Amino acid sequence: MIIENIIKELKFKAVRSSGAGGQHVNKVSSKVKLFFDLQNSAEFTEEEKELLFKNLSSKLTKENSLLLTCDESRSQHKNKEIVIKRFFELITNGLKVPKKRKPTKPSKLSIKNRLEKKKKQAYKKALRNRLEF
Repeated sequence: MIIENIIKELKFKAVRSSGAGGQHVNKVSSKVKLFFDLQNSAEFTEEEKELLFKNLSSKLTKENSLLLTCDESRSQHKNKEIVIKRFFELITNGLKVPKKRKPTKPSKLSIKNRLEKKKKQAYKKALRNRLEF
């Protein structure tokens, strides 16, 4: 994964932001939107794309592009840096392959203890019933 080539594929759009800034907020477009077309990206192999589609499916649009926004700062440049940082964190987490689960069995002692507890609980509840003469 070459970062410079991926940054070239990113598209940015500056939009007016809500929040702090007073009257200045109505004049300046400080919110940054990042668009990344995952399907047509040349930097990722088909296996990596499939993994990203699977892991980032909730964050993708209908056109299979990734959309991130940032309006934390008043500065457009700072927001752009933040959104790029978030994007790369998302991509690196999306490319991680989860470990295979090893099936395990409960130990004999834990099975024995569980059954003993069940018997004690059943006996305790049986004592609460009315006795018949």
